[in-house]
Amino acid sequence: MKYLLTNAKVYTDGGFSETDVLVDRGVVVALGENLQCDEATILNFSGCVIFPGFVDVHVHFREPGFSYKETIETGSKAAARGGYTAVCTMPNLKPVPDSVQHLKEQLDIIHKDAVIKVYPYGSITVGQMGEEMSDLEGMAKDVIAFSDDGRGVQSREMMKDAMLRSKALGKMIVAHCEDNSLLRGGYIHDGEYAKAHNHKGICSESEYGPIIRDIELVEETGCSYHVCHVSAKESIDAIRQAKKRGVDITCETGPHYLVLDDSCLQEDGRFKMNPPLRDKSDRQALIEGILDGTVDVIATDHAPHSAEEKSKGLEGSAMGITGIETAFSILYTKLVKPGVITLQKLVELLNTNARKRFGIGSEIKVGESADLTVFDLDCEYTINPEEFISKGKATPFKGEKVFGKCRLTMCNGKIVWQDDNE
Repeated sequence: MKYLLTNAKVYTDGGFSETDVLVDRGVVVALGENLQCDEATILNFSGCVIFPGFVDVHVHFREPGFSYKETIETGSKAAARGGYTAVCTMPNLKPVPDSVQHLKEQLDIIHKDAVIKVYPYGSITVGQMGEEMSDLEGMAKDVIAFSDDGRGVQSREMMKDAMLRSKALGKMIVAHCEDNSLLRGGYIHDGEYAKAHNHKGICSESEYGPIIRDIELVEETGCSYHVCHVSAKESIDAIRQAKKRGVDITCETGPHYLVLDDSCLQEDGRFKMNPPLRDKSDRQALIEGILDGTVDVIATDHAPHSAEEKSKGLEGSAMGITGIETAFSILYTKLVKPGVITLQKLVELLNTNARKRFGIGSEIKVGESADLTVFDLDCEYTINPEEFISKGKATPFKGEKVFGKCRLTMCNGKIVWQDDNE
């Protein structure tokens, strides 16, 4: 199928220009003004912007094992609606992808049901229990990297062994950093809100302590290392200093950590995630980390649950929120429009840096896969979870008015999302 996308601004070569995009058989075959192709379907996007498809290196699509929360099909379609064409799925599944056999169950579903590019993580330890190493060698060719996300690897020796084996395989360790001994039953940030409302808090050290430990191990082993969902200012400082020393480390944070803090909390499960929303000073440190390059990637940590699981307030609800359908709009509205970051910087955080670090995703460039998304940046809408494709409806941004609506997403030259109102 041939498509000619016209009359939009297009993000190419690190900037925006007015150019047409011709797609044929899944590939960008021409860029230029006033392109002509009689056989192509014309897609007129006057007033819109065409971005390279976004890359999310941290999502939970819940299948196999928990399809009542999400499936590969609903998750990938939700991602397409949010402008994403490539995602990496975390291993807290049933069965956990800790062996070739268990991984195959997930791969079979991906091949059958995914509408975008879905890259699974293999677990670091068997069952994510932290006691026995997974079959890293057997899974290496079929996974994007190794992670025990959802749980931190508690043993220093286990993590060191995983790093050495991952390095030998040319794979990255992607770490959920959490010291279980410091959690003490906490479920929101150990800050002013927790004290005022008699909640049990999670201290920041439970995150930055393991990061500091792992940085030391990376310096010992030379492993490539990426930190998941950074939320604390001390974590940012440790990563910044490690980068200055030349450590092979990158990190991500989530949209919610950049625009919310614990002063925004309500007694509602849609404000509960792990790590939790922290102090205003932590949020500011994350923004500074984005501006100076310490934070490489924004990943949604899209973590859908059932309505019942999210209906039990801050204490009783499951950890995790839905985010992949709203991430761009939230970030554009809260960070780009007020001038905190540039639109170009946002593209780097949602595509360029993840593409370079993880080796997935595409540029809008002749010869590249036609993975792209079209947004109307002037379109204002109200976030309504009932309209989500995702099975998960719990978002702290319910009812927010935002700018930037996805009009179309194309993956491998195939339209995988198109706004019905367009």
